[in-house]
Amino acid sequence: MLKINLNLLLPLCMLVCMYTTGQAQELKAEVSLSTPKLQTTDPVVFQTLEQDLREFLNQERWTNDEYRPYERIECNFQVNITGELGNNTYSADVAFKAIRPVYGSEYKTIIVNHVDRDVIFKYLEFQPIVNGTDFFKDNLSAVFSFYAHLIIGLDAESFAPDGGNDQFNIAQNILNQVPTVISDTDKGWSSVGKKTTRYWIIENLLSPRFSSFREAWYNYHRKSLDLLYQNPAIALQTMADALKQVEKTNSSYPSTVGIMMFLSAKRDEIVEIMVNGSKAQRMATYEVMRKIDPSNNATYSALRT
Repeated sequence: MLKINLNLLLPLCMLVCMYTTGQAQELKAEVSLSTPKLQTTDPVVFQTLEQDLREFLNQERWTNDEYRPYERIECNFQVNITGELGNNTYSADVAFKAIRPVYGSEYKTIIVNHVDRDVIFKYLEFQPIVNGTDFFKDNLSAVFSFYAHLIIGLDAESFAPDGGNDQFNIAQNILNQVPTVISDTDKGWSSVGKKTTRYWIIENLLSPRFSSFREAWYNYHRKSLDLLYQNPAIALQTMADALKQVEKTNSSYPSTVGIMMFLSAKRDEIVEIMVNGSKAQRMATYEVMRKIDPSNNATYSALRT
């Protein structure tokens, strides 16, 4: 009968647990795929794709940093197949959202809530999806690698000034590696036409004209939301000041996708939090937000009462 030395087993188990914890990946992603316009492709192919994308996002190591399991970034990707283009090629909308916990509370804030309506990719069942950081393999791998680094960068930027630089630069490198033949088909990589493409997302974040916004992003999260339950008076004023910084960026660089993404993620939250501010803070925030987001002026009307 095999005898187990428990004195040796316990340290070994602790070592395994420590290694597993230290090696936790960065993302905790859910992926769902819908095919409302499916006509010819076997549905099993898309079931396989959904699983492949989920495993890719969750099992890939995107950085050299050590993430504990509770530090993994919660995110959700919804892939809606909009067309079958032949030769195993598809068009799709990709909607994704990521959230970040707020220190000292159970509240979680949205850091990105975006829909990319310009994704075209080729997929054969069981083809590997690979990290597109160092080289271009295919458009599916490149698009999801790009957004993985974007999410990690936005999260890191909310904890440290310029904390997202490495990830934003990697995302830009992914964009730069996309062959012209691909970018001519998938307009999501293009600098021409719409200003809401992947090209413009990363251009905004790395542009010197966006430095005020990036400072505001850090202040909004780390110096406001994370202090809200500890010192609400200071946190509310910091948030009001951060929104003025966003307005400053919007004034010098108007109608950017970066500002649009901020508003999509934060519009309702700003109202929910700033209604607790002083009259002066509420009115200042109202004036700022109606300038940044005039089409949603009614959303901010609660700040006036």
